[in-house]
Amino acid sequence: MKIAIGCDDAGEPLLAVVEAFLRQQPGVEVLNLSAPASDTQEYYPDVAERVALAVKDKGYERGILVCGTGIGMAITACKVPGIRAALCHDTYSAERARKSNNAQILTMGSRVIGPELGKAIVDMWLQSEFDDASSSAPKVKRMVEIDEKYAK
Repeated sequence: MKIAIGCDDAGEPLLAVVEAFLRQQPGVEVLNLSAPASDTQEYYPDVAERVALAVKDKGYERGILVCGTGIGMAITACKVPGIRAALCHDTYSAERARKSNNAQILTMGSRVIGPELGKAIVDMWLQSEFDDASSSAPKVKRMVEIDEKYAK
């Protein structure tokens, strides 16, 4: 599985832990898109956009974004048409983000959760898969239709 990740300065401590955890997982390829391509000043929305586009256009199956709360990253990533980003601060939400909502991007807040919980959330999110035959499938289909309606 190919995973694009990114953070702002507030998210660096947690993303470092998450990145190390991901790199230990068999079959996981990680691309850290936190750093800007040039010396221009950037903000967390720029990182969120870069990761969301990597998931949407460049063949990364999932993305993980970390900032202070995870809120701004989720809001920004969801601005990219076709992206469903979910803010998760517990393992149950991470599981449901995948199984019920087919979220491709997980966002977390480093000022909200600690490193061990962060790893547990990522682990649950990685283990969880969306089932196209589930009772959630029509709801996700409707999300996609609404997304497409307003993406024009």
